[in-house]
Amino acid sequence: MKEQIKAAKQRVVVASLYLGTGLLEQELVDCIEETLERSLQASGPSDFRVSILLDFTRGSRGRNNSRTMLLPLLRRFPEQVRVSLFHTPNLRGLLKRLIPERFNETIGLQHIKVYLFDDNVILSGANLSDSYFTNRQDRYVFLQDSPEIADFFTELVDAIGDVSLQLQSDDTVQMMEGMVHPYQGDKTAYCEVANRRVMEVINAARTRQELRMQTFHGRRSEGDPLLPQQDPSAGGDQKPEPDTWIYPLIQMKPFGIQIDERVTETLLTEAERGARIYLTTGYFNLTQAYMDLVLGTRAQYQILLASPEVNGFFGAKGVAGAIPAAYVYIEHQFYSEVCCLGQQDRVQLLEYSRNGWTFHAKGLWLYLAGSSLPCLTLIGSPNFGYRSVHRDLEAQVAIVTENHDLQQQLHQEQEQLYLKSGVVSSSTFEQPTRYVKLWVKLVTPLIKNFF
Repeated sequence: MKEQIKAAKQRVVVASLYLGTGLLEQELVDCIEETLERSLQASGPSDFRVSILLDFTRGSRGRNNSRTMLLPLLRRFPEQVRVSLFHTPNLRGLLKRLIPERFNETIGLQHIKVYLFDDNVILSGANLSDSYFTNRQDRYVFLQDSPEIADFFTELVDAIGDVSLQLQSDDTVQMMEGMVHPYQGDKTAYCEVANRRVMEVINAARTRQELRMQTFHGRRSEGDPLLPQQDPSAGGDQKPEPDTWIYPLIQMKPFGIQIDERVTETLLTEAERGARIYLTTGYFNLTQAYMDLVLGTRAQYQILLASPEVNGFFGAKGVAGAIPAAYVYIEHQFYSEVCCLGQQDRVQLLEYSRNGWTFHAKGLWLYLAGSSLPCLTLIGSPNFGYRSVHRDLEAQVAIVTENHDLQQQLHQEQEQLYLKSGVVSSSTFEQPTRYVKLWVKLVTPLIKNFF
C-alpha cells in the first residue's frame, strides 16, 4: 500500500471500517501526506485527490481514533482531502442516546474495504489496522491497471461519501449542503436518497459495460465469429480476448440494495452435484437462507471458520469476551443439523488454527464438477452472516476466470488457508475450550443478528 501511495499521480481512494492508531497506521498516513506534498510541488495546478470513507461510530471510538489520525491531512490539504464518515440511519433517537460506545456499532456499519491508487485496486476483507499488517489472517486481491474497476469503486465511495457526515478540520462533522441527515432527518427520505445515489453508480457502470460488450461483439461479427479478429493496421498491439471477468457485488440492505445477496444465493442454488464449494468466514453465523441452501443443495461444501483461539474477540474484556463461545454454540448447532440430516460426507466444517494469529478471512471458491482448479472466487467484505446481509454496507467482487495461471493461484490461496485447519467432529465440542456457559446459550439466539 505504501509503495502504491507513493507512486499515485491522480487519486488515492480508501474505504474501510476504521483506521487504527498505531505506528504502522501512522506510517500510512505519513505516506499519503508526502504524496500530497509532492503533488503540490509539481508545476501547474495539482488534480491529485485523496478520498477516505470510514464508519462514523467505529472511527470515532475513544479519544485517539481514526478521526484524530486524519485531522492533520485535512488541515494541511483541505482542497485535496475528503474524509467521509458513514452513519447508519438505523441508529437514531432514543437508541442513539442510550446505547454506549462499542455497543452502538452493532446496529450497522460501513464495512466495505477498498484500497485504490490511480487505476490499481486492492480488494480485501481487511481493515487498516496494525493487526492486519502483522498477524491477522485475511485475503487480498490486487487488480493492476484496471481503470474500469478503479473508476467504479471511486464512484461508489464518492456516492456513499455524499450521504455521509463530512469530517471538518476542527473535528466536527456536517452533512453536505441540501443532503438529508442520516439520524436527524427523515429515515425513509434519507434511505431513498442513498439508494438513488448508489444505484446511479451501479446503473452507469452497467450501461458502460453493455456499450463495451456491443462494441466487442460488433467487431467480432465483422469476421469469422469463431476466431479472434486482428486489425491489420493495429500491428501486434491489439488486446487478446478476455479470459477473466470481474463482477462487483454490492449489498446495502438499509438502502434496499441487495445484489450480493441475490448472486450468492444463486451461486449456492445452481452449484451442481459433484461441484465443490470452499466457503470461509471469520465469524460463522450464516443467514437462515444460506444455511438452508447449503443443507438442501447438491454440491460438496468445505466451510472454514475460526477456532475460538483465533477469533478476534478471544480474551476480550466484559461481554465481548463471550463472543467466541457464542460462535462455538452457533457452530455446534449447525454441525448437529448436518449430522441429523446425514450430510457429514457432503458438508464438512473445518476450524482454522494458527498460534499467535487471529482469523478474519472470508470468501468462496467454486470448483466445477470434475475440475481440480476453481473457476470463480468471491472476495471482499461480507461474512455471509445476518449483519452482512441486513445491517452493514458491503462490497465484494466475483472473479470468474478461464486463465489457468490465475486459477492455480486461487487454488493455492485456498489450499494455504485450509492447510492450517482441522476437521470438526463431535469430539471437537467435548474439548474444554468449547465449553459454552448456559447464559451464553440462552442469550445467543436473541443477539445473533447483531454480530
